[in-house]
Amino acid sequence: MSSHELTAEVNQEIAEADALITTWDSPVLDGDFSEWAPRVRIIAHCGGAVKGRFHEPLFRKLTIINAAEPMARTTAELGAAFLMYAARNVDFYRAELRKPSNRIYDDKHLHGTGEETLIGRQVSLIGFGRVGRALVELLRAFEIEWLVYDPHAKRSASRVYGVRFSTLEDVLRRGTLLVLAAALTDDTRGLLDRDNLAKVPDGATVINIARGGLVDMKALTDEVRRKRLRCALDVTDPEEPLPLDHPLRNMPGAIVTPHIGGGSQAVRRQIAQTVTSDLERYFKGQPVRNRVTAAMLKLMT
Repeated sequence: MSSHELTAEVNQEIAEADALITTWDSPVLDGDFSEWAPRVRIIAHCGGAVKGRFHEPLFRKLTIINAAEPMARTTAELGAAFLMYAARNVDFYRAELRKPSNRIYDDKHLHGTGEETLIGRQVSLIGFGRVGRALVELLRAFEIEWLVYDPHAKRSASRVYGVRFSTLEDVLRRGTLLVLAAALTDDTRGLLDRDNLAKVPDGATVINIARGGLVDMKALTDEVRRKRLRCALDVTDPEEPLPLDHPLRNMPGAIVTPHIGGGSQAVRRQIAQTVTSDLERYFKGQPVRNRVTAAMLKLMT
């Protein structure tokens, strides 16, 4: 964004400001920002994703902070809800009880429900950042066997969180319940392409609470249409909102929510508190807690 895209009044306000607060709806700030906002020393972003929102040299010239932590726990909570819903096969039973038949009662009374539980299950997890760690913490009581792929996570975390790190190949092939919680980077974009989705076991559920760009949506849609896989998605890419005629909005075996993982009012209040707290610290000459540096961008969405 350049100053030419703003009103004269807004330009004047920014030119006289020492700090700038941005949100999800704020425009991208490009390389000439410092020229028309010469006094701004700190930018506080009300959200987690700052990569691509600010021209990279700005991370070296200014102090840029974000507020990712408040969203991690509630995003993980949605992942936990998807996991329990999928593990207990709730969508299937809802569909069965919409039929004009009680056969499902007799069938399950006679044969039971197999492994339809989250307790003691093995769950595959791709990405062990804030959200991944929060998910493991939330579900400790379920005694889950976590199989994790994250080449950047410290291996000492396996002892702290009780997870086991493995290769992507292993995580996919054992991913009956597969959760995506990774950042979207050059290395992870399209990670679940057609070839990697083919490695996921028949009947598995793919859960995405991270970024839509991690998944080849066409390939996943084809797998769900064939009833080989199921999915639970809070994010989609390249189209979000998901088009009204997209098959996953109504397809059996698919659950889609409208990017609500970290969207609660409580989270927004916590984001505001995080940002204002860091701004106060900055102008008191104290170290900020949530600075994002240029070196950090490579591993961030």
